[in-house]
Amino acid sequence: MRSDTAYAPVWQADDADLQTVLDVLTEAFMSDPLVRWLFPKAGERGLLQRHFYRPLLTRPAAEAYLTGRREGASVWLTLAPGQAPHEEPPGTTGRGSLWGESGARLLTLGRALAERHPNGQPHLYLPCMGVIGGRRGAGLGSAMLRHRLARADADGLPAYLEASSSRGRALYLRHGFEDRGEPVHVADGLLLWPMWREPRP
Repeated sequence: MRSDTAYAPVWQADDADLQTVLDVLTEAFMSDPLVRWLFPKAGERGLLQRHFYRPLLTRPAAEAYLTGRREGASVWLTLAPGQAPHEEPPGTTGRGSLWGESGARLLTLGRALAERHPNGQPHLYLPCMGVIGGRRGAGLGSAMLRHRLARADADGLPAYLEASSSRGRALYLRHGFEDRGEPVHVADGLLLWPMWREPRP
């Protein structure tokens, strides 16, 4: 069901939209430093990103959203206490892994983030949100955040994420998130900022 926000329409993706969600996220993060570290071979990066995002969309209680003219996408998970936030992507271990050298990096990243993830109460988790390059700064990220966080507030549900850039962190700070401890040091100077937001009355 589509609903208008202050800047752009936001709607929950249905099954027919899932390929579009994958396409948007893949394009949005193609040059992202973290994604380039995870998937260093440019010729494989798009395919591996899709393999990474697809299981997120099929997790229980996963919700995907699109905005604008299908220029921004986000994936949210509602997690119960103790529920694992990061599942190991299939095929990351063993012979013939489709991930190649990226398998070990995915496992390292997932375990580092899981150590910091709050697990004592139900909460909304934003594992990824992206906007295609030509539309960044147009308010699409803010539209998606306002749309889903309004419902979280109504439900009394806190929210958690890891910002992968200082620009993203600044956006999340504007929407009520606060830093939760020190950044996670990934590799090669890459940082992720764990952030938490209490529901607003």
